[in-house]
Amino acid sequence: KVKRKRTVHISFGSNKKNKKAIHIIKEVGAFSTHFEEKEVLAMKKNALWLLLVLMLPAIACGRKPEKKVTVSSGRKEEDLVTGLPGQPPVNFRHYAGYVDLGPRQKQKALFYWFFEAQHNSSGRPLVLWLNGGPGCSSVAYGAAQELGPFLVRTNGGNLTFNDFSWNKEANMLFLEAPVGVGFSYTNNSVDLGKLGDQVTAEDSLDFLINWFTKFPEFRSNDFYLTGESYAGHYVPQLAEVIYDRNKKVPIDSRINLKGFMIGNAAINEETDMAGLVDYAWSHAIVSDELHSNIQSTCRLGEEQTSNTTIQCYENIKAFMEAYNDIDIYSIYTPVCLSSDSSSSSSQRRPKLVVSPSLFTYHDMWDRFPAAGYDPCTEAYTENYFNRKDVQVALHANVTNLPYPYTPCSGVIRRWGEAPTTVLPIIQKLLTGGLRIWIYSGDTDGRVPVTSTRYSIKKMGSKVELPWRSWFHESQVAGWVETYAGGLTFATVRGAGHQVPVFAPAQSLTLFSHFLSSTPLPSKRF
Repeated sequence: KVKRKRTVHISFGSNKKNKKAIHIIKEVGAFSTHFEEKEVLAMKKNALWLLLVLMLPAIACGRKPEKKVTVSSGRKEEDLVTGLPGQPPVNFRHYAGYVDLGPRQKQKALFYWFFEAQHNSSGRPLVLWLNGGPGCSSVAYGAAQELGPFLVRTNGGNLTFNDFSWNKEANMLFLEAPVGVGFSYTNNSVDLGKLGDQVTAEDSLDFLINWFTKFPEFRSNDFYLTGESYAGHYVPQLAEVIYDRNKKVPIDSRINLKGFMIGNAAINEETDMAGLVDYAWSHAIVSDELHSNIQSTCRLGEEQTSNTTIQCYENIKAFMEAYNDIDIYSIYTPVCLSSDSSSSSSQRRPKLVVSPSLFTYHDMWDRFPAAGYDPCTEAYTENYFNRKDVQVALHANVTNLPYPYTPCSGVIRRWGEAPTTVLPIIQKLLTGGLRIWIYSGDTDGRVPVTSTRYSIKKMGSKVELPWRSWFHESQVAGWVETYAGGLTFATVRGAGHQVPVFAPAQSLTLFSHFLSSTPLPSKRF
């Protein structure tokens, strides 16, 4: 398929425009103290659009126009985290801060959080984790809710030590990318209008090159990429630019990439959408009639550029409404209700994680919001990372961002480039010798196991070790199939979209076997 050219406009929640206008007016007042009061009122009334043009770049980029702020000098010692509020005592070091993307793009700086392995860090692999969205934070989700050593489990208070943290097996690096996500920023507002898959991959590569300058002792360690959701795009695309670069640079400048692992990953639009609909039907969420109507009016299994029939729109709308009262990202778990909410899903705040509008060219999917993923822990992490003492400890928000920290970005409003498939990239990298594992939590309805199975089937990979169960603590943890050329597909039984949240011990077992390239346990005892 050809790459999509059109620009997609994204809406993050309701009444955003009104809130932004109010925020701009407040900013106008703050920067207009040298005018008479009457002049200020006139400016607000008669020149609002001009002020929007003048002020929005500073707001969106994370700095006030009259103040120049720079990141640290690049010494890792300056990024060592000490005194993180609520942190339990540990015997490993962790670092957080910024890496600018110079010399090519000095105006950009990406935020990272790095945890050394709990034991023998120098001899263990280095693993980069990426969350998706696009626009969602690997710090707020991956590090603080899923697989990092410190989990936010109360409302912005203490941190809980994660017994199943992935830094038991590897040195774990969490990156907020692209700019506009979390604490990452740019000093040029134009950058926010140019975001897409390719920019994210190139910026992430620049980050890694400069990060290894800060942490040269990890340059020779085996390096792996991991991620979930829309990181099904990010991870293969970043792996490809690393792979291509390694062919062009001297050996001592190469990144020692060995493979990647992605979970509940959006990798091929055609099969992702077909699997989404089939999963809901097979799990009794939609009726036979609705399933049949979608199949006949939307033609989801076909490679096409549009399905803009009114019949398709009405059927897809009914499909998404079927998820109103449950969590599409974990269909069997209770939804998180705010303290003043009723059982109505309309009072749950929707969150944008793998929104159709961000990776599909099927026009009708773009016309209504995605069903939201709203775990209580999301609010907890938002509160925690908005604490000033936490930001100081993490060397974060050095530009005094004029908007609050959110797990999914509120300033990224366009995603201009996103290919409909990354299957050719996966096949290219398998041929190039990389180890690739794809896993699926089997209770996720958003990027479900059916989608991934359809995508792998489309690749035409030859089965090497047939479908079988795998075990954790004498119980079936999921099923696994291995293909010729280095590809493994595994399911995680009873886990939702964020597998480490729902099955932390099983996810650590999966991760450990991926790193060691050993088969998942095949016997109960």
